[in-house]
Amino acid sequence: MKYGMNLLLWTAGVTEQHFPLLADIKAWGFDGVELPLFDFDVVNAARVGAELKRQGLGATAVTVCTAAENPISADPAIRNAGLMRLKKAVDTAAAAGCTHLCGPIHSALGEFSGAGRTPDEWQRARDVLARAADHAKACNVTLVVEYLNRFECYFLNCAADAAQFCREVGHSHLKTMYDTFHANIEEKSISDAVRACADQLVHVHISENDRSTPGEGGVNWDQSFDALKQVGYDGWLMIEAFGLAMPELAAATRIWRRMFPSEEHLARNGLRFMKSRWQGK
Repeated sequence: MKYGMNLLLWTAGVTEQHFPLLADIKAWGFDGVELPLFDFDVVNAARVGAELKRQGLGATAVTVCTAAENPISADPAIRNAGLMRLKKAVDTAAAAGCTHLCGPIHSALGEFSGAGRTPDEWQRARDVLARAADHAKACNVTLVVEYLNRFECYFLNCAADAAQFCREVGHSHLKTMYDTFHANIEEKSISDAVRACADQLVHVHISENDRSTPGEGGVNWDQSFDALKQVGYDGWLMIEAFGLAMPELAAATRIWRRMFPSEEHLARNGLRFMKSRWQGK
C-alpha cells in the first residue's frame, strides 16, 4: 500500500516554490503526491519530477476537461480539442514521472445538459478516451476515469457505470478509481460499489464528506476500508482535500468556510488515520 497527498490542498500548480513543501510531505511519512495538472508546462513538470525523484516521492496526477475541450460534445472540433487536451496532460504527467493521470477526464467538469447522459455521448467518450489511452500507453501513463457526484457532472456518477465504461473501452491503460467523497453521496452500498469496480480499480481518493481531514467527518470508513481490503486493492490511498489557501480554487471546489486547523494538521492526521485503519484491518 502507498500513501499519498494531493497537492490541491495548497496549489493548483506545483513549481519550484513548492519544493520545501515536498520535503515536508516526505518527512511527514507520505510515499508520494498527486500533482494538479491544469497548465501543461512540460519543462516545469520535468523540474518537479526531478525534485520528486530526489526526495524519494512517487507521483500521480489529476486533471479535468473544460467546456471548450469536452470529449462528449456533439461538435467534432470540441471533441478533438478534448483529445488534444488529454494528450497534453499525459505528456506533462509523463515529464513529471507520474504513473497515473486521474480525474473526470470523460466530460467537462460542471457542464450540464439538463438531462442524463445519452447513448451518443457514451460512444463519443469511448472513442476519445480510447485514442487518449493509446497515447497514454506510449508514454507509460495510465488514464484513470473518475466518477463524480451528480452536482459536479452527469456523465458518470457511480462506480458501476465507471467500471462498465472502462470495460467497454477495453484498454490496458484506461482504468477507473474510487473516491470516498463522491461515493458517500451517490452509492447506496459502499461494499457493493467497490465490488462493482474492483476489476478496473487502480486508484483511490481518501476524502472526507466535508473535504477536510479524513477520519474527522461522516464517511463510513469501516465499510470503505473493509471493502477495499476484501477486493485485494493494493495501490495508492491518496488524500484529496480542499481548503481556502487559494480563493479561485476554493470557489471551484465550493469551499466556503475553513474546516481544519491547518494544512499540516490535515495531512499528518489524515495520514495517521489511513495507516491506522488500513494496517489495523
